[in-house]
Amino acid sequence: MRIALFTETFLPKIDGIVTRLRHTIDNLKVLGDEVIIVTPEAGLKEYQGFQVYGVPGVPLPMYPELKMAFPRPSIGETLDRFEPDLVHIVNPAILGLGGLFYAKQRDLPLVASYHTHLPQYLHHYGLGFLEGVLWEMLKAGHNQADINLCTSTAMVKELSDHGIERTDLWQRGVDTETFHPRLASREMRDLLTDGNPDAPLLLYVGRLSAEKEIDRIRPVLEAIPNARLALVGDGPYREGLEEIYKDTPTHFAGYMRGVELATAYASADAFIFPSRTETLGLVLLEAMAAGCPVVAARAGGIPDIVTDGENGFMFDPADEEGAIKATQALLANQINREKLRKAARAEAERWGWNGATRQLQRYYQAVIEGRSRPMAA
Repeated sequence: MRIALFTETFLPKIDGIVTRLRHTIDNLKVLGDEVIIVTPEAGLKEYQGFQVYGVPGVPLPMYPELKMAFPRPSIGETLDRFEPDLVHIVNPAILGLGGLFYAKQRDLPLVASYHTHLPQYLHHYGLGFLEGVLWEMLKAGHNQADINLCTSTAMVKELSDHGIERTDLWQRGVDTETFHPRLASREMRDLLTDGNPDAPLLLYVGRLSAEKEIDRIRPVLEAIPNARLALVGDGPYREGLEEIYKDTPTHFAGYMRGVELATAYASADAFIFPSRTETLGLVLLEAMAAGCPVVAARAGGIPDIVTDGENGFMFDPADEEGAIKATQALLANQINREKLRKAARAEAERWGWNGATRQLQRYYQAVIEGRSRPMAA
Protein backbone atom coordinates (compact mmCIF):
# COMPACT_ATOMS: atom_id res chain seq x y z
CA MET A 1 0.00 0.00 0.00
CA ARG A 2 0.96 3.62 -0.53
CA ILE A 3 -0.03 5.78 2.43
CA ALA A 4 -0.13 9.58 2.65
CA LEU A 5 0.24 10.42 6.34
CA PHE A 6 -0.79 13.91 7.47
CA THR A 7 0.30 14.81 10.99
CA GLU A 8 0.38 18.08 12.94
CA THR A 9 3.57 16.96 14.72
CA PHE A 10 6.62 14.86 13.81
CA LEU A 11 10.32 14.57 14.44
CA PRO A 12 12.42 16.17 15.81
CA LYS A 13 9.65 16.82 18.37
CA ILE A 14 9.39 14.18 21.06
CA ASP A 15 5.97 13.11 22.35
CA GLY A 16 3.69 10.09 22.42
CA ILE A 17 2.17 10.80 19.01
CA VAL A 18 5.58 11.05 17.34
CA THR A 19 6.72 7.86 19.08
CA ARG A 20 3.70 5.94 17.77
CA LEU A 21 4.10 7.35 14.26
CA ARG A 22 7.82 6.62 14.18
CA HIS A 23 7.38 2.97 15.16
CA THR A 24 4.39 2.62 12.84
CA ILE A 25 6.36 3.92 9.87
CA ASP A 26 9.33 1.70 10.79
CA ASN A 27 7.08 -1.36 10.75
CA LEU A 28 5.15 -0.33 7.63
CA LYS A 29 8.47 -0.18 5.82
CA VAL A 30 9.44 -3.66 7.01
CA LEU A 31 6.03 -4.92 5.88
CA GLY A 32 6.58 -3.50 2.39
CA ASP A 33 4.39 -0.39 2.38
CA GLU A 34 5.33 3.08 1.07
CA VAL A 35 4.67 6.25 3.07
CA ILE A 36 4.87 9.99 2.53
CA ILE A 37 4.72 12.18 5.65
CA VAL A 38 3.11 15.62 5.33
CA THR A 39 3.85 17.71 8.43
CA PRO A 40 4.77 21.24 9.54
CA GLU A 41 8.27 22.16 8.38
CA ALA A 42 10.97 21.28 10.93
CA GLY A 43 14.03 20.71 8.76
CA LEU A 44 13.53 16.98 8.21
CA LYS A 45 13.41 15.93 4.55
CA GLU A 46 13.17 12.14 4.85
CA TYR A 47 12.57 9.41 7.39
CA GLN A 48 13.39 5.74 6.78
CA GLY A 49 13.92 6.59 3.14
CA PHE A 50 10.40 8.07 2.87
CA GLN A 51 9.82 11.69 1.89
CA VAL A 52 8.91 14.13 4.64
CA TYR A 53 7.07 17.01 2.97
CA GLY A 54 7.43 19.98 5.30
CA VAL A 55 4.81 22.72 5.11
CA PRO A 56 5.85 26.17 6.40
CA GLY A 57 4.03 27.17 9.56
CA VAL A 58 3.98 29.57 12.50
CA PRO A 59 4.39 28.61 16.19
CA LEU A 60 1.26 28.27 18.30
CA PRO A 61 1.13 31.23 20.73
CA MET A 62 0.57 29.06 23.83
CA TYR A 63 2.73 26.19 22.62
CA PRO A 64 5.65 27.35 20.42
CA GLU A 65 6.95 23.77 20.02
CA LEU A 66 3.94 23.14 17.76
CA LYS A 67 3.37 24.92 14.45
CA MET A 68 0.23 25.87 12.58
CA ALA A 69 0.84 24.87 8.98
CA PHE A 70 -1.88 25.76 6.50
CA PRO A 71 -2.61 23.63 3.43
CA ARG A 72 -1.34 24.87 0.06
CA PRO A 73 -1.72 23.71 -3.57
CA SER A 74 1.79 22.21 -3.67
CA ILE A 75 0.62 19.50 -1.26
CA GLY A 76 -1.89 18.28 -3.84
CA GLU A 77 0.80 18.26 -6.53
CA THR A 78 3.08 16.22 -4.25
CA LEU A 79 0.29 13.74 -3.53
CA ASP A 80 -0.42 13.34 -7.24
CA ARG A 81 3.22 12.41 -7.82
CA PHE A 82 3.16 9.94 -4.92
CA GLU A 83 -0.17 8.38 -5.99
CA PRO A 84 -1.39 7.18 -2.56
CA ASP A 85 -3.86 4.35 -2.05
CA LEU A 86 -5.28 6.12 1.00
CA VAL A 87 -4.84 9.16 3.25
CA HIS A 88 -4.36 8.88 7.03
CA ILE A 89 -4.86 12.11 9.00
CA VAL A 90 -3.46 12.13 12.54
CA ASN A 91 -5.14 14.46 15.05
CA PRO A 92 -6.59 16.60 12.25
CA ALA A 93 -6.61 20.26 13.26
CA ILE A 94 -5.22 22.51 10.52
CA LEU A 95 -2.88 20.65 8.20
CA GLY A 96 -4.89 17.47 8.74
CA LEU A 97 -7.99 19.20 7.38
CA GLY A 98 -5.97 19.74 4.22
CA GLY A 99 -5.43 15.99 4.09
CA LEU A 100 -9.19 15.54 4.45
CA PHE A 101 -9.78 17.96 1.56
CA TYR A 102 -7.27 16.29 -0.74
CA ALA A 103 -8.64 12.83 0.05
CA LYS A 104 -12.19 13.92 -0.75
CA GLN A 105 -11.12 15.84 -3.85
CA ARG A 106 -9.32 12.76 -5.22
CA ASP A 107 -11.89 10.25 -3.94
CA LEU A 108 -9.26 8.49 -1.80
CA PRO A 109 -10.10 6.32 1.23
CA LEU A 110 -9.65 8.32 4.42
CA VAL A 111 -8.51 7.11 7.85
CA ALA A 112 -8.42 9.48 10.84
CA SER A 113 -6.89 8.82 14.25
CA TYR A 114 -7.48 10.60 17.56
CA HIS A 115 -4.51 10.90 19.91
CA THR A 116 -4.85 14.13 21.92
CA HIS A 117 -7.88 14.88 24.07
CA LEU A 118 -8.13 18.51 23.00
CA PRO A 119 -11.58 19.24 24.51
CA GLN A 120 -10.20 18.44 27.97
CA TYR A 121 -7.01 20.43 27.33
CA LEU A 122 -9.09 23.60 26.92
CA HIS A 123 -9.90 23.63 30.63
CA HIS A 124 -6.22 23.90 31.52
CA TYR A 125 -5.79 27.01 29.39
CA GLY A 126 -8.86 28.92 30.59
CA LEU A 127 -10.85 28.05 27.46
CA GLY A 128 -13.24 25.45 28.85
CA PHE A 129 -16.23 27.43 27.56
CA LEU A 130 -15.20 26.41 24.03
CA GLU A 131 -15.43 22.67 24.69
CA GLY A 132 -18.84 22.25 23.06
CA VAL A 133 -17.75 24.18 19.98
CA LEU A 134 -14.59 22.08 19.66
CA TRP A 135 -16.55 18.83 19.87
CA GLU A 136 -18.77 20.03 17.02
CA MET A 137 -15.69 20.88 14.95
CA LEU A 138 -14.12 17.50 15.70
CA LYS A 139 -17.34 15.73 14.77
CA ALA A 140 -17.60 17.62 11.48
CA GLY A 141 -14.05 16.66 10.53
CA HIS A 142 -13.86 13.08 11.80
CA ASN A 143 -17.22 12.11 10.34
CA GLN A 144 -15.76 12.65 6.88
CA ALA A 145 -13.41 9.68 7.48
CA ASP A 146 -14.14 6.09 6.54
CA ILE A 147 -12.92 5.02 9.98
CA ASN A 148 -11.83 6.85 13.15
CA LEU A 149 -9.18 5.09 15.21
CA CYS A 150 -8.69 5.71 18.93
CA THR A 151 -5.89 4.43 21.13
CA SER A 152 -8.01 3.34 24.11
CA THR A 153 -11.47 1.93 24.76
CA ALA A 154 -12.32 5.02 26.83
CA MET A 155 -11.69 7.27 23.83
CA VAL A 156 -13.68 5.00 21.49
CA LYS A 157 -16.65 5.42 23.84
CA GLU A 158 -16.19 9.15 24.37
CA LEU A 159 -15.93 9.96 20.67
CA SER A 160 -18.95 7.77 19.95
CA ASP A 161 -20.90 9.48 22.75
CA HIS A 162 -20.14 12.84 21.12
CA GLY A 163 -21.51 11.77 17.76
CA ILE A 164 -18.32 10.72 15.99
CA GLU A 165 -19.10 7.72 13.81
CA ARG A 166 -17.24 4.61 12.68
CA THR A 167 -14.90 4.53 15.68
CA ASP A 168 -12.61 1.60 16.46
CA LEU A 169 -9.59 0.72 18.58
CA TRP A 170 -5.99 0.96 17.37
CA GLN A 171 -4.14 -1.25 19.83
CA ARG A 172 -1.30 0.04 21.92
CA GLY A 173 2.35 -0.74 21.31
CA VAL A 174 5.70 -0.37 23.06
CA ASP A 175 9.34 -1.09 22.25
CA THR A 176 10.13 -3.89 24.69
CA GLU A 177 13.67 -4.27 23.34
CA THR A 178 14.74 -0.72 24.16
CA PHE A 179 12.75 -0.41 27.39
CA HIS A 180 13.92 -3.21 29.66
CA PRO A 181 14.57 -3.74 33.42
CA ARG A 182 18.15 -4.84 32.74
CA LEU A 183 19.12 -1.20 32.17
CA ALA A 184 18.68 -0.22 35.83
CA SER A 185 21.72 1.86 36.74
CA ARG A 186 23.09 3.35 39.94
CA GLU A 187 24.84 5.99 37.84
CA MET A 188 21.48 7.09 36.42
CA ARG A 189 19.98 7.17 39.91
CA ASP A 190 22.90 9.34 40.98
CA LEU A 191 22.17 11.74 38.11
CA LEU A 192 18.40 11.91 38.62
CA THR A 193 18.66 12.32 42.41
CA ASP A 194 21.42 14.94 42.26
CA GLY A 195 23.88 12.66 44.02
CA ASN A 196 21.48 10.84 46.39
CA PRO A 197 21.08 7.41 44.72
CA ASP A 198 19.86 5.68 47.89
CA ALA A 199 16.87 8.01 48.25
CA PRO A 200 13.43 6.94 46.92
CA LEU A 201 13.31 8.12 43.30
CA LEU A 202 9.99 9.29 41.81
CA LEU A 203 9.93 9.82 38.06
CA TYR A 204 7.76 11.68 35.56
CA VAL A 205 8.39 11.49 31.82
CA GLY A 206 6.49 13.52 29.27
CA ARG A 207 5.55 16.95 28.05
CA LEU A 208 5.88 19.73 30.62
CA SER A 209 2.54 21.40 29.99
CA ALA A 210 -0.40 22.51 32.09
CA GLU A 211 -2.77 19.72 31.04
CA LYS A 212 -0.36 17.08 32.41
CA GLU A 213 -1.03 18.37 35.97
CA ILE A 214 2.56 17.78 37.03
CA ASP A 215 2.11 20.22 39.91
CA ARG A 216 -0.01 17.52 41.60
CA ILE A 217 3.11 15.43 42.17
CA ARG A 218 4.50 17.92 44.70
CA PRO A 219 2.31 16.72 47.64
CA VAL A 220 3.42 13.14 46.88
CA LEU A 221 7.07 14.18 46.97
CA GLU A 222 6.57 16.00 50.27
CA ALA A 223 4.79 12.99 51.84
CA ILE A 224 7.64 10.50 51.15
CA PRO A 225 10.58 10.93 53.55
CA ASN A 226 13.84 11.76 51.72
CA ALA A 227 12.21 11.20 48.31
CA ARG A 228 13.59 12.77 45.15
CA LEU A 229 11.68 13.68 41.98
CA ALA A 230 13.03 13.71 38.43
CA LEU A 231 11.06 15.37 35.62
CA VAL A 232 12.18 14.16 32.18
CA GLY A 233 10.96 16.21 29.24
CA ASP A 234 10.35 19.82 28.35
CA GLY A 235 7.54 22.09 27.27
CA PRO A 236 5.79 25.44 27.70
CA TYR A 237 5.11 24.99 31.43
CA ARG A 238 8.70 24.36 32.47
CA GLU A 239 9.27 27.81 33.98
CA GLY A 240 6.04 27.55 35.93
CA LEU A 241 7.03 24.12 37.25
CA GLU A 242 10.48 25.34 38.21
CA GLU A 243 8.75 27.93 40.37
CA ILE A 244 6.30 25.37 41.84
CA TYR A 245 9.11 22.96 42.69
CA LYS A 246 11.54 25.60 43.92
CA ASP A 247 13.18 24.53 47.20
CA THR A 248 12.22 20.87 46.68
CA PRO A 249 14.56 17.97 45.76
CA THR A 250 13.45 18.01 42.11
CA HIS A 251 15.75 17.46 39.13
CA PHE A 252 14.73 18.85 35.72
CA ALA A 253 16.46 16.47 33.34
CA GLY A 254 15.24 17.88 30.01
CA TYR A 255 14.66 15.60 27.05
CA MET A 256 16.00 12.06 27.06
CA ARG A 257 15.63 9.49 24.30
CA GLY A 258 16.60 5.94 23.39
CA VAL A 259 18.72 3.96 25.83
CA GLU A 260 19.22 6.98 28.09
CA LEU A 261 15.47 7.33 28.57
CA ALA A 262 15.04 3.58 29.02
CA THR A 263 17.74 3.65 31.71
CA ALA A 264 15.93 6.45 33.54
CA TYR A 265 12.71 4.41 33.64
CA ALA A 266 14.47 1.24 34.78
CA SER A 267 16.37 3.07 37.53
CA ALA A 268 13.38 4.72 39.25
CA ASP A 269 11.34 3.38 42.16
CA ALA A 270 7.98 4.70 40.97
CA PHE A 271 6.59 6.40 37.90
CA ILE A 272 4.03 9.05 38.88
CA PHE A 273 1.48 10.11 36.28
CA PRO A 274 -1.32 12.43 37.50
CA SER A 275 -2.75 13.48 34.09
CA ARG A 276 -6.52 13.09 33.62
CA THR A 277 -6.48 13.89 29.88
CA GLU A 278 -4.63 10.88 28.42
CA THR A 279 -6.06 9.11 25.40
CA LEU A 280 -3.59 6.28 26.13
CA GLY A 281 -0.49 7.21 28.13
CA LEU A 282 2.31 5.66 26.08
CA VAL A 283 4.90 6.65 28.69
CA LEU A 284 3.13 4.35 31.16
CA LEU A 285 3.74 1.39 28.85
CA GLU A 286 7.37 2.41 28.45
CA ALA A 287 7.79 2.58 32.24
CA MET A 288 6.13 -0.82 32.64
CA ALA A 289 8.33 -2.36 29.95
CA ALA A 290 11.33 -1.08 31.89
CA GLY A 291 10.00 -2.66 35.07
CA CYS A 292 9.17 0.61 36.78
CA PRO A 293 5.98 0.40 38.89
CA VAL A 294 3.45 3.09 37.98
CA VAL A 295 1.08 5.23 40.03
CA ALA A 296 -1.47 6.85 37.73
CA ALA A 297 -4.82 8.61 37.74
CA ARG A 298 -7.80 6.37 36.97
CA ALA A 299 -8.86 8.36 33.91
CA GLY A 300 -8.91 8.31 30.12
CA GLY A 301 -7.07 5.39 28.56
CA ILE A 302 -5.01 4.55 31.64
CA PRO A 303 -7.31 1.72 32.91
CA ASP A 304 -6.63 -0.05 29.60
CA ILE A 305 -2.99 -0.37 30.66
CA VAL A 306 -2.88 -0.52 34.47
CA THR A 307 -4.60 -3.20 36.53
CA ASP A 308 -4.76 -1.71 40.02
CA GLY A 309 -2.72 -3.64 42.56
CA GLU A 310 -1.45 -6.15 39.98
CA ASN A 311 0.91 -4.31 37.62
CA GLY A 312 0.70 -0.83 39.14
CA PHE A 313 -1.53 1.43 41.22
CA MET A 314 -4.33 3.76 40.17
CA PHE A 315 -5.92 6.48 42.25
CA ASP A 316 -9.14 8.47 42.06
CA PRO A 317 -8.11 11.82 40.51
CA ALA A 318 -10.78 13.56 42.60
CA ASP A 319 -9.12 12.34 45.83
CA GLU A 320 -6.42 14.81 46.84
CA GLU A 321 -4.77 12.13 48.99
CA GLY A 322 -5.13 9.35 46.41
CA ALA A 323 -1.74 9.67 44.72
CA ILE A 324 0.00 9.99 48.09
CA LYS A 325 -1.60 6.85 49.51
CA ALA A 326 -0.93 4.83 46.35
CA THR A 327 2.74 5.86 46.22
CA GLN A 328 3.24 5.16 49.92
CA ALA A 329 1.70 1.71 49.48
CA LEU A 330 3.97 1.03 46.52
CA LEU A 331 7.18 2.03 48.29
CA ALA A 332 6.32 0.44 51.65
CA ASN A 333 6.61 -3.19 50.53
CA GLN A 334 9.76 -4.23 48.68
CA ILE A 335 8.52 -7.77 47.97
CA ASN A 336 5.24 -6.51 46.53
CA ARG A 337 7.10 -3.89 44.51
CA GLU A 338 9.17 -6.60 42.83
CA LYS A 339 5.99 -8.51 41.97
CA LEU A 340 4.57 -5.35 40.44
CA ARG A 341 7.74 -4.85 38.40
CA LYS A 342 7.50 -8.35 36.93
CA ALA A 343 3.78 -8.04 36.24
CA ALA A 344 4.29 -4.64 34.59
CA ARG A 345 6.95 -6.07 32.31
CA ALA A 346 4.74 -9.04 31.44
CA GLU A 347 1.86 -6.72 30.49
CA ALA A 348 4.13 -4.61 28.27
CA GLU A 349 5.45 -7.71 26.49
CA ARG A 350 1.92 -8.33 25.16
CA TRP A 351 1.99 -5.14 23.08
CA GLY A 352 4.62 -5.02 20.35
CA TRP A 353 4.63 -2.42 17.58
CA ASN A 354 4.61 -5.09 14.90
CA GLY A 355 1.22 -6.36 16.07
CA ALA A 356 -0.19 -2.84 16.31
CA THR A 357 1.01 -2.05 12.79
CA ARG A 358 -0.37 -5.25 11.31
CA GLN A 359 -3.72 -4.37 12.85
CA LEU A 360 -3.47 -0.90 11.27
CA GLN A 361 -2.73 -2.53 7.93
CA ARG A 362 -5.96 -4.51 8.25
CA TYR A 363 -7.88 -1.30 8.87
CA TYR A 364 -6.22 0.26 5.83
CA GLN A 365 -7.06 -2.73 3.65
CA ALA A 366 -10.65 -2.83 4.89
CA VAL A 367 -11.13 0.85 4.09
CA ILE A 368 -9.61 0.42 0.65
CA GLU A 369 -12.00 -2.45 0.03
CA GLY A 370 -14.94 -0.30 1.14
CA ARG A 371 -15.52 -1.79 4.60
CA SER A 372 -15.52 0.04 7.91
CA ARG A 373 -14.15 -2.75 10.09
CA PRO A 374 -10.93 -4.77 9.87
CA MET A 375 -10.66 -8.25 8.44
CA ALA A 376 -10.14 -11.14 10.85
CA ALA A 377 -6.59 -11.57 12.12
